[in-house]
Amino acid sequence: MRHWLLFAALLTLTLIGLVTSLTSGSLSVSLYEVWQALSGEGSGLEQRVVLELRLPRSLTAFVVGALLTLAGALMQVLLRNPLADPYVLGVSGGAAVAALLAMLAGLGGLLLQGAAFSGALLATLLVFTLSHGRGQWTTQRLLLTGVVLAAGWGALISFLLALAPGTQLPGMLFWLMGDLSPARFTPWPLLLLLAGLAMAPFLGRSLNILVRGELQAQALGLDQVRLRYLIYVLASLFTATAVTLAGSIGFVGLVVPHLTRLLIGSDHRILLPASALLGGSLLLFADTLARTIIAPQQLPVGVLTALIGVPLFLVLLQRGRN
Repeated sequence: MRHWLLFAALLTLTLIGLVTSLTSGSLSVSLYEVWQALSGEGSGLEQRVVLELRLPRSLTAFVVGALLTLAGALMQVLLRNPLADPYVLGVSGGAAVAALLAMLAGLGGLLLQGAAFSGALLATLLVFTLSHGRGQWTTQRLLLTGVVLAAGWGALISFLLALAPGTQLPGMLFWLMGDLSPARFTPWPLLLLLAGLAMAPFLGRSLNILVRGELQAQALGLDQVRLRYLIYVLASLFTATAVTLAGSIGFVGLVVPHLTRLLIGSDHRILLPASALLGGSLLLFADTLARTIIAPQQLPVGVLTALIGVPLFLVLLQRGRN
């Protein structure tokens, strides 16, 4: 019953965030006008704003937040480190380098997203290949390889920014800080999120065993190697998709799994879908603030998630220490 009440509260929070996102902005739209636009009965500027601008951006914000949170929860299990986040293995760095190269080449839209996704997959392949090598694949080797490659990607990003012309530099910086303003909703990220949520009840039991240690997992007959590969592939795919849609948005995948554990415990069958709902709602509210706090100008949503995530994480850290 407690879990059902929690999911009801999270669904309500998501609905509130969606309504707030659709009605708020430089142009105020009433709830009735939103309903008319969604039902196809509206007309004029309000309908265009809701259907062409705010609804695609709101859905993208929710999907990106949920994917980052799922990736963060999986990474923390894979690396057995509560400070692991979706970007720790340099996936976002590879996506950023490819996206900046596409921007320098004058590409945009789907070509830019395709370049970012290709860069993220390339980074994933490099980490996977180099960490495996000729020896046994371990979480320590994976983490060290990811950290080193992330530093390399960071150096390439700085090099590209130094070469960028002044006219393209603001857009490149906005993308690096996390920007949902060019978001155009496409169904495949939502399908990926739904597939991940559908796997949660089946994957969660194995994750619960894995976090208890290698000896207990081995005693219970869990195939740890195959499970780690699956976790790594899923977390990388979720991260690559989120970075492709919105750039680098920090702290969502780090803080939200911690907060969800405080609410419901460490049962990953419940933790994964609950944290996805909470992460999506958090990014919805953050994006709404980014659009309205200094309207008509907009802030990169990654700036607000950092401003929210840093103090919240410090509070959670102090509570855990106590």
